[in-house]
Amino acid sequence: MTQTAVITGGTGGMGFATARILGRDHRIVIADLDQGRINQAVSDLAGHDIDAAGFVCDITDRSSVNRLFESAEEGGHHVRAVVHTAGISPQMGTPDRIARINGIGTVNVTQAFLERASEGGVLVNVASTAGHGLPKVFIPFRSFPLAQTDPAAFERVIVKRARVFGKKLHAGVAYGLSKAFVIWYTRSLAGAFGSKGARIVSVSPGSFDTAMGQLEKDHGASEFLKVSAIKRFGQPEEIAAVLAFCAGEAPGYLTGTDILVDGGTRAGQEFRKTH
Repeated sequence: MTQTAVITGGTGGMGFATARILGRDHRIVIADLDQGRINQAVSDLAGHDIDAAGFVCDITDRSSVNRLFESAEEGGHHVRAVVHTAGISPQMGTPDRIARINGIGTVNVTQAFLERASEGGVLVNVASTAGHGLPKVFIPFRSFPLAQTDPAAFERVIVKRARVFGKKLHAGVAYGLSKAFVIWYTRSLAGAFGSKGARIVSVSPGSFDTAMGQLEKDHGASEFLKVSAIKRFGQPEEIAAVLAFCAGEAPGYLTGTDILVDGGTRAGQEFRKTH
């Protein structure tokens, strides 16, 4: 039986490009909030001879996420891989909404898959290069477990910590903190996934030419190109190749880590004073 890959945010640039790659040997289940966009994505995938279905899912609602997986498993299908691309950028929401969608949403998807993960299973969480950009002393690692035990308190911590840099940067810092959480949370659950013979990895994209990426173009993203090694936005297909590889069966020893795919931006920031 063909194995299934669930892709959250699957109608977006990264998610859809990943679906086209994984769809070569997986049945695809696209999850998103907009039924119209889902229908179009499923139709487009079918045009490429990919077996695909769609499901409207709110990742901030655990019951909605549970229904997503139940739907994906109908008919005896086995969900082997999950690529969690759903999330929002600084220009798309307030700090509390950013914390809820990027943080709590990741917890919901991760826990729902962990409950049913088995040998050969893999979850790929999409983080961001922004999760690498904040000083570690500023990141509230001790409060991160609240995302599982007290989501409202977790949101308050992120919002309060992000406020330190002022109103103008509030959403951007909250975004960086939410993605630092995704990286931390992924690493923290490597053992739990490993005990089931499964893997969990995060991937941190830099600036990519997607609808979300374009929203940030005039809010700092273009500035990063000045120090990056590759002085252009990445293409959706380039990040999709990494996401699909991580979600594949070949890298069976890859787990509990983050892969930075930023065109050399972090490297450029680190070493710019030496050149």
